[in-house]
Amino acid sequence: MAAQCCCCKAPGAEAAPARPPPEPPPALDVASASSAQLFRLRHLQLGLELRPEARELAGCLVLELCALRPAPRALVLDAHPALRLHSAAFRRAPAAAAAEPPCAFAFAAAEPGPAPPPPLPAFPEAPGAEPACCPLAFRVDPFTDYGSSLTVTLPPELQAHQPFQVILRYTSTDAPAIWWLDPELTYGNAKPFVFTQGHSVCNRSFFPCFDTPAVKCTYSAVVKAPSGVQVLMSATQSTYVEEEGVYRFHMEHPVPAYLVALVAGDLQPADIGPRSRVWAEPCLLPTATSKLSGAVEQWLSAAERLYGPYMWGRYDIVFLPPSFPIVAMENPCLTFIISSILESDEFLVIDVIHEVAHSWFGNAVTNATWEEMWLSEGLATYAQRRITTETYGAAFTCLETAFRLDALHRQMKLLGEDSPVSKLQVKLEPGVNPSHLMNLFTYEKGYCFVYYLSQLCGDPQRFDDFLRAYVEKYKFTSVVAQDLLDSFLSFFPELKEQSVDCRAGLEFERWLNATGPPLAEPDLSQGSSLTRPVEALFQLWTAEPLDQAAASASAIDISKWRTFQTALFLDRLLDGSPLPQEVVMSLSKCYSSLLDSMNAEIRIRWLQIVVRNDYYPDLHRVRRFLESQVRPPAQAPPPTAPPSPPLSPHRLGIQENKMSRMYTIPLYEDLCTGALKSFALEVFYQTQGRLHPNLRRTIQQILSQGLGPGAEPSVEQASAGVDSEVDADTPALLLGDEPPSSAISLRDVNVSA
Repeated sequence: MAAQCCCCKAPGAEAAPARPPPEPPPALDVASASSAQLFRLRHLQLGLELRPEARELAGCLVLELCALRPAPRALVLDAHPALRLHSAAFRRAPAAAAAEPPCAFAFAAAEPGPAPPPPLPAFPEAPGAEPACCPLAFRVDPFTDYGSSLTVTLPPELQAHQPFQVILRYTSTDAPAIWWLDPELTYGNAKPFVFTQGHSVCNRSFFPCFDTPAVKCTYSAVVKAPSGVQVLMSATQSTYVEEEGVYRFHMEHPVPAYLVALVAGDLQPADIGPRSRVWAEPCLLPTATSKLSGAVEQWLSAAERLYGPYMWGRYDIVFLPPSFPIVAMENPCLTFIISSILESDEFLVIDVIHEVAHSWFGNAVTNATWEEMWLSEGLATYAQRRITTETYGAAFTCLETAFRLDALHRQMKLLGEDSPVSKLQVKLEPGVNPSHLMNLFTYEKGYCFVYYLSQLCGDPQRFDDFLRAYVEKYKFTSVVAQDLLDSFLSFFPELKEQSVDCRAGLEFERWLNATGPPLAEPDLSQGSSLTRPVEALFQLWTAEPLDQAAASASAIDISKWRTFQTALFLDRLLDGSPLPQEVVMSLSKCYSSLLDSMNAEIRIRWLQIVVRNDYYPDLHRVRRFLESQVRPPAQAPPPTAPPSPPLSPHRLGIQENKMSRMYTIPLYEDLCTGALKSFALEVFYQTQGRLHPNLRRTIQQILSQGLGPGAEPSVEQASAGVDSEVDADTPALLLGDEPPSSAISLRDVNVSA
């Protein structure tokens, strides 16, 4: 028989503590307010109810803990102003972690009137456990602009290593981690959609937690959703209990808080391999299936040959609407990826392989602090390129690497070589959001350091063996850079004897702490068959006389190029913008119609050239792109090899188009830094109804730059004849939205986390 927790009934549960708890010792992670170093987190359980009509999540969190020293006076968790805590309670737990099955959760019936309370936990009877809960006092204090601290007073008699549970019931609204989408913002226009995005420090608005990558634990969840809505989580086990109308999930391996992820909507599955399936809205499912069928298993098998067994059971992929704020996220067992990328086959291949690589580097072995994100991203990028080399050959890998390193040097020119964010070990100052440290240095400078280590040992296969041993040693834990480097020198004692870590100019410490570009870059000569034509064509377009150069350039058929070749060529032209008007005119005559038929990664770059050069004859293409992108792409054969040439993006007939952040923001940033701001205002007012509120507010902030302090774009600023139905009550930028940067376009940081 289950005993229901009575914590919700205790009077005065929201009162301030009778005695103020002491300040916790300095946090090991400056981005976390928690007292994680004083406790061992054994497991967490979530009871969640999704309320899309109210854009509210009602939750009950059960934390299973042990104190590492006697009589801790308080437990401090990371929280957020979006969380409203209803109650806190304490319960003694059995000594053995496996002695008690997961608790059940009771969900209140929906009735007219006020919103029902959060779920109630119901604990099974177990030896050594107490069925009842006693209420705890708590308080919430400001911490940073991205979170709060939640202090919960603990019973004074608590002993070291004594298992106990803290039960927190809460509701969350307007949370940066939880993205609610009305049906109109989905492809099918049929059902509401919600997803979470926890990286880096957003999940403290999803549930109170130790929101630091240094802390990992297993978790389980019970989720109630509206009828007909499919719920998925980043878990190794999932079931739907029809008689209860709830989904049950369990993650059997320890993960940090930021990798607990949820998505719910009109999603349907299709198997694409023996341990993989894709989930997508019904109108997208055929496309997603055709592009990935068989390929994911090929990539997983290649990764296993390199780095050891895949340890997460299933590898599924869910395609999210274009409101997803990044390209992809490596949530264990369930990669989240933006559906817009389906249109660009080579980018889809690279992004999914990168997330596959995170299964070893980032998910299994995690950076212990956000100051060393390169330990996840640099190693995952290296592993991604080893997988692509094994699968598609060195030339394609070198082309993709050249494309990314080109973007890295572009970012370096914009930031300056002394920029502190160009370090691999970035100093995170208190109050700074760790998400602001996510940049191309994290990926590409980190990759260059890992590549340099592989060259020191002289054999990529021997370095693969080292990485396999590194993963085996540290799997399901969090590490610092010294762990990696000590393991490297222990695995290769001959290199340690040679003091390779102290080579002049290439010292490991300098790699980690020097600003500026990588100290060494990889040899990409194996990709010259693909990169040399790009260089040659770019040189033609910058040569004199123009007529002769244009004639020679027009003889080169770029329709047969790979997507990365064309993107690299256009990026070079962007770097040289503004170009002479006669050059832009000739480029348009030669390429505009052709590029307009290619995928969005190509089109966005051409349109940025149009905007940065104020080329009015092609401005209608910019308008059409912003008004009509991005519809679902057509089916294509699975990528047994990287597609070449780029596939023409014939789209399915979905009436309502959706706006993608990854393709929208770069154009608005460029439009607003030049003479085309009025054009940007006009397009915005015509399309704002199809924007997610977060994206709409970001664009409003871009448009408001230069309008004076506190100014927001008004209807009168748009051109005559523009739809004037603007929401006068549009709230300010949501906490968690990042201000746009006019210096660095999102095309330069096409982030797959």
